[in-house]
Amino acid sequence: MLDTVGTLARLGLAAVWLVSGALKISDSGQTFIAVRAYDVLPDGLVRPVATALPLLELALGVFLLVGLGKRIVAVVSVLLLLVLIAAIAQSWARGLSIDCGCFGGGGHVAAGQTQYPQEIARDTGFGLLAVWLIVRPRTWFSLDGWLRPNRPVADSADDTDDVHVDVMEGN
Repeated sequence: MLDTVGTLARLGLAAVWLVSGALKISDSGQTFIAVRAYDVLPDGLVRPVATALPLLELALGVFLLVGLGKRIVAVVSVLLLLVLIAAIAQSWARGLSIDCGCFGGGGHVAAGQTQYPQEIARDTGFGLLAVWLIVRPRTWFSLDGWLRPNRPVADSADDTDDVHVDVMEGN
């Protein structure tokens, strides 16, 4: 049962990253506007961040979808989500009126159009999916499981073995 929960967490988080990254990369101009609207980066870093963010999200999504390096990808996901939550929170605290651009779009909006609490709650929920995968990376149908010989269908037999194999394989 717990392996099924892990699989759903992995695939759900993969879907989040794949959709978010695809929407951002499909409209890179709008992603630039969204990143600039946070007003925290020097002008010289806005374009590199607006370019790298959707690529990172897509990479995280692909790794989670195929189930490769789940624990590391989950850690990177938590770190990225913490940065995004902090960016949203600072915008709210500073009284900026922006759409986060988390799933495309973004930029300045009318004062009554902000949804900071909902955006923070949503990203916190996504973070909980990633935390599950950090704590218990066992899932069904993942490359991690298929690449490890003498394993049951769900990858890794126990937490102790996970640590040993993860260190040995760089996962």
